[in-house]
Amino acid sequence: MTGVVAEFATTILAAGATTLLLGLASLLLATVLGLAAAFAKLSRSRALRHTAALYTFIVRGIPDLVVMLLVYYSVPALLNQAIDALGWDMRIEFSPIAAGIAALGLIFGAYMTETFKTALQNIPKGQIEAAVAYGLTRRRMFTRIILPHLVRLALPGFTNNWLVLAKATALVSLIGLQDVMFRAKGAAEATGMPFTFYLIAAGFYLSVTILSLAALTLIARRFEMGLRELAP
Repeated sequence: MTGVVAEFATTILAAGATTLLLGLASLLLATVLGLAAAFAKLSRSRALRHTAALYTFIVRGIPDLVVMLLVYYSVPALLNQAIDALGWDMRIEFSPIAAGIAALGLIFGAYMTETFKTALQNIPKGQIEAAVAYGLTRRRMFTRIILPHLVRLALPGFTNNWLVLAKATALVSLIGLQDVMFRAKGAAEATGMPFTFYLIAAGFYLSVTILSLAALTLIARRFEMGLRELAP
């Protein structure tokens, strides 16, 4: 029995690469969407502000699993209906990992929007005014002033969103992605030992959380060094 447990445990942990790929790719998409929507909410364009507000309102108001099922099943079905209406000879299907990345990216992009928006609003206006007075270009102003402040101010909320996202990757197992949770479920059903294999899956997610907190804490300290040096 020990050999069986070890074999299944190895299979479960081997799927960790898939889970991490899913999580990191979703995080990247969420970050891009969150930044774009945050800038849109703070723009002078009423259309952009309303579009970003509608995106965050809708996505945050729908359960994560429903969003995932809509992306995996409903969107391809709608696209295929449109293709049939046009008379084209092709079919569209999303792989579980592509649908998972798109769904999680959309979901957490909405949460990242509020994180980035709050951070942007708290950047010291005096530094931006000084940069304008010195004639800095928009690009240099963004890279030298806005971005460092944005990272420092957004990092606590960003960290929390990432930790929730990392755990939410388990939902993608429901649409067939062979990640840690999918294989843990299969091992539990095959051996009748759910506690053992779900505990292994829990240990994997807990390890991701611990390592992520350690890495992001180091990053936060790096961006706070200048502030501590200037503090009286």
